Amino acid sequence: MNVQVTQVMDNNEIRRALTRIAHEIIERNKGAQNLVIIGIQSRGVPMARRLAKLISEIEGTQVPVGSLNVALYRDDFDKRPARTISASDIPFDVTDKRVVLVDEVLYTGRTTRAALDALMDLGRPAVVQLAVLIDRGHRELPIRADYVGKNLPTSRKERVDVHWMETHGEDAVMIVK
Repeated sequence: MNVQVTQVMDNNEIRRALTRIAHEIIERNKGAQNLVIIGIQSRGVPMARRLAKLISEIEGTQVPVGSLNVALYRDDFDKRPARTISASDIPFDVTDKRVVLVDEVLYTGRTTRAALDALMDLGRPAVVQLAVLIDRGHRELPIRADYVGKNLPTSRKERVDVHWMETHGEDAVMIVK
């Protein structure tokens, strides 16, 4: 089988996209007051930490950041191979907060649905928004991102891989055929 890998974003493009998303989050929420950022494990967490850092630097105030394990909330839990994922780490109350859920790729919407279920078990946020680096289409549920780094139309046969400096030693987005 011949595997073809095409890089569609480099570190500079990712940095610019994250900076733009951070500004859009601040603008839509009229600042960072009452804002919390939660990354969906595992690849949404580095993006969430970066967004929280950018927003904190822009606004001059600390933005709480957490990570959410949605494995037990997935509708395909019994069909997926077991993976080692850390427990959720949300060291703050989400009740009445403006929550920005963060994931690297939005595809079918099923992971986001699982994240919403997991989040509601933790409290009742005032508002929940979704930020993704890549929206590749092919939704199976009526879910859309509020903040998108790049819309990347793909076929179902392709895979989108996001590499983060923190986990892969580089920032890059690739399409694998």
